[in-house]
Amino acid sequence: MSTILKSFSFEVVTVDRKGQETTRCKGEAEYFEEDLGDGVTLAMVYIPGGTFMMGAPEGEGGDSEKPQHQVTVPPFFLGQYPVTQAQWKQVAKLPKVQRDLKPDPASFKGADRPVECVSWYDAEEFIARLAHKAGKSYRLPSEAEWEYACRAGTTTPFHFGETITTDLANFDGNRAYGEGSKGTYREETTPVGYFKVANAFGLYDMHGNVWEWCLDDWHGNYQGAPEDGSAWVNKNDNDNQAHLVLRGGCWYHYPDECRSAYRDLIIILDRGNVYYDFGFRVACVADRTFSARNRVSG
Repeated sequence: MSTILKSFSFEVVTVDRKGQETTRCKGEAEYFEEDLGDGVTLAMVYIPGGTFMMGAPEGEGGDSEKPQHQVTVPPFFLGQYPVTQAQWKQVAKLPKVQRDLKPDPASFKGADRPVECVSWYDAEEFIARLAHKAGKSYRLPSEAEWEYACRAGTTTPFHFGETITTDLANFDGNRAYGEGSKGTYREETTPVGYFKVANAFGLYDMHGNVWEWCLDDWHGNYQGAPEDGSAWVNKNDNDNQAHLVLRGGCWYHYPDECRSAYRDLIIILDRGNVYYDFGFRVACVADRTFSARNRVSG
């Protein structure tokens, strides 16, 4: 049985090196809605497959973001927003798969705010419950999928352009990026979609707000990284310490850490640590039951 896809429109903004808006255009994408119950839904946006240069070019970022390399990513679906507290509460009611879930773990309360204070294991349990309920192949995105989706065809440090402003994303504005200006430090999360601008794929909050868990294990650089968009997992890792990856930056980090290519290493025991800036969004395989297209128009 095919899943019904709907279309939605959104605004895409580009800024210059100083953070001044240069273009604003209409985008259109397709998505499906997962019904979580009690009027709560999860919007999953179609991400068309393609090839991109993963990592940072010379002059941007650190060694962990290099070498920049070509990756081909198959089509998939990704959450329009980070998972919200309302969505978390609904899925937390579903039958347990492997571990218990707190129904309301977030520090900054609000149904439309992203859930935070969730561990990698918590995210995996959420996804397992969701997949069982929906009968779909839900999972965390790979690093390659995440960066490809964040860039949405751009090659600049941010999908907005050469810099970023606190009028477009939630981060610590006490420091500017490049030739941009300092801005607001909100000191807390904002509701998802608060800034009302998306990237060219129709995704919101890819820069800032909360860090987002990825499926991959940490590697110090991209030497030997997969080129097919799959997660890079250590198959023979017997160490009790887990080295994991977060993407996207967050509300209390500086703009440099919100770049499309930035990777944050988290060394934790047992993948169970939680912080008030750790969230996630879910991915879904685009199999033969889906048919979609994605486009941006001026």
